[in-house]
Formats: sequence, C-alpha cells, structure tokens
Amino acid sequence: MSEPVSEPAVEAEKLDAADALRGARDAFVLDDVVYLDGNSLGALPAVVPGRIEDVVRRQWGELRIRSWEESGWWTAPERIGDRIAPLVGAAAGQIVVGDSTSVNVFKALVAAVRMAGDGRDEILVDATTFPTDGYIAGSAARMTGCALRPVAPAEVPAALGGRTAAVLLNHVDYRTGRLYDLPALTAAVHEAGAYAVWDLCHSAGALPVGLDAHGVDLAVGCTYKYLNGGPGSPAYLYVRRELQDRFDSPLPGWNSHAEPFGMRTGYEPASGAPRGRVGTPDILSLLALEAALEVWDGVSVDAVRAKSLALTDFFLKCVAAYVPEGRVECLTPRAHEERGSQIALRCDDADDVMKRLIERGVVGDFRAPDVLRFGFTPLYVGFADVERAACVLAETLT
Repeated sequence: MSEPVSEPAVEAEKLDAADALRGARDAFVLDDVVYLDGNSLGALPAVVPGRIEDVVRRQWGELRIRSWEESGWWTAPERIGDRIAPLVGAAAGQIVVGDSTSVNVFKALVAAVRMAGDGRDEILVDATTFPTDGYIAGSAARMTGCALRPVAPAEVPAALGGRTAAVLLNHVDYRTGRLYDLPALTAAVHEAGAYAVWDLCHSAGALPVGLDAHGVDLAVGCTYKYLNGGPGSPAYLYVRRELQDRFDSPLPGWNSHAEPFGMRTGYEPASGAPRGRVGTPDILSLLALEAALEVWDGVSVDAVRAKSLALTDFFLKCVAAYVPEGRVECLTPRAHEERGSQIALRCDDADDVMKRLIERGVVGDFRAPDVLRFGFTPLYVGFADVERAACVLAETLT
C-alpha cells in the first residue's frame, strides 16, 4: 500500500481510541479483511455456532418433538420479535418473526388495502425501490383490484389522494444509501387517510427508526443485514397495536389460527402479533437469529447511529484525500439527516473495481450499472478499517 497522507491516518487512531462501541467487535468472528458489506450480509456473531450446535444436538437430537414446548420453539416468532422491537422503536407485542421480507411485504400491503376499505383503490410504491418490493406491490395491486402508481418518495405527498389505500416506502434506498423522512412521510400518508407500510431492510440496526413514536402502521424488514442473523434468516412484520384486531392477512395459516391445534375447517385469526404468522416456523434460522441478537445487549441504537455517521463522514474525507479527483462520484447525501449507513460511489468500471478491491481484502459490493456500495456496520467496523479501505480504493483506481 502506498504511504497515506498523515492527517486521516492520525485521525483514525484517535477516533478508534475514543470509540464507545470498540468492545463490540469482539462479539463477532472476523478476519483480516475490511468488511464493508454488512448492508448485504452481516458478519457472524461468535455466539451463534455454539448455540446452533445445542439446537441441533440437544433440542432436536435429544428432546425432539418435546422442544416445541420445553425449548420454547413454539413461541420463538413473538419472543424474537420482542428482541427486535427496541431496535426499531417499538413496544413489545407488535412484531412477529418469520417468512421472507417479500412475503411480509405482501401480507402488509394486502392487509392495508383491506383496512382502507371501499373507495380506496390505489397503491403508491417507491419508484426507486428494491425490485422485489415493486414486484410484490404489483401482485398485491392485481389481487385487490387496485391501481399501482410508482412515485419518487419526495413526490408522495403531492401524489396522495382520496383513492390512496396504502403507500409502500423504503426507509433507506438500497442503491444510494439515502435516508427518507419517515416521520414526515408517514404523517402525510395519514393525513390523506391511507396506511403507511415501511421497508426497514437498510435501516434497522443502523439507526433509530421510531415506529411507535411516529405512528407507523405496518413495517417489514430482513434480519441478515445490520441485525447479523445469517444468510436467509427470517424477516419480521410489525403491526401497530391499534390495528392488530383489523389486520386481515392474505395468507391465513394454521400457525395464525386462534386455536392452531384445533384443526378446524373455519379460520379464526389469533389476537395480537401472531396474526402475522403463517406456517411452521423455521426453527434453525430463528434460533440462530435469536443468538445473534445478543450482541445488542447493552448497546444503544443512538450510539450506533453516532458512530455510523462518524464512520461515513470519515470515509468521505479519506476518499477526498486519497482517490484521484474525478475518478468517483458520491451518490449518497452528505447531510446527516438524509444518510443511512452506507456510501455509494459511482464509478465507470465499478464491477471490475469491486472485484479487485475484494481480492485485496476490502469487501463491498457492486450494483449495476456503475455503483460501488460500502456498508458501515458500527458494531464491528473501525476507523482504521475505513482509512485502509480508502487507501486500497485509491490504489485500485490509479
């Protein structure tokens, strides 16, 4: 590596020394790479392998069917939901864990349209959303007889009207890292008499969300990014307590029945968050996630947000100091109130550049056609990591 300019390197040392979260890194299995892809797949918490061995060998291998009761398997979706709740600003009893983000988006959107009632036959969806959200919104619209209108988040207030039933928005844009104004947009949706559905995949575990405080109706999110639940770990569904009695899931399964073991032909929904359940829970993934969430014990989301902003500020400073001028363009907003926990840089040969970065131990990812994405997970990314990543990026681009 070429010799870095002194100021950012010295600053990295000072910032790492003052880092209030520096001990959290010891809770993860990490090697010598600079891992800046936690916005796609979080690192492995050290406690998970041993916990999964116990689940497989003892709970499944020895207790077998008894573990549904004795090991708490049956109540895991709500119990783990309550562990996630404080990370997204929700009280207990409003989150159920299970299924994928896509499935939960479908449940939430269709339920929102059903709650909106007659005369409301339009769904608004973020025009820049992750593709699957758009696909699901289109399917939900066809199923409910609604028109689907893709609009940019900034245009949502003007697009709302008396026909709007539900609005599906991303808290943080997956490509650019832009943070949208959840409180203001939720208030605008409510003023129009519609329901707000938020996708938290790129914000939960990286910044405060405030679901209860801002009156969000429904929210979904994955657990394998900043929550470090593992590849394909189950998603979650938030249903605001005041709406739970009206939540009409389009996927009623035996697990969400008021009397699941009654095996009745007629469906009667359970009360509370369990209405969001469908089929038999994925126990191995659920319990890996439950173990992974222990890294959050005693950790403040506000402290995580403060470090996230400091890390991304410092990365931008290092990029400005090391990378040849004009070689990259930052797509992520500079303003803190508009920034998630990633930096997206536009680069003509981004695909090839990211491959070379990974070969040299700096792991981010590429999004077509020309975006380098770097995710900053405050629990295990340090300021020296950031300075090293910028140096290697500069050398790769020279």
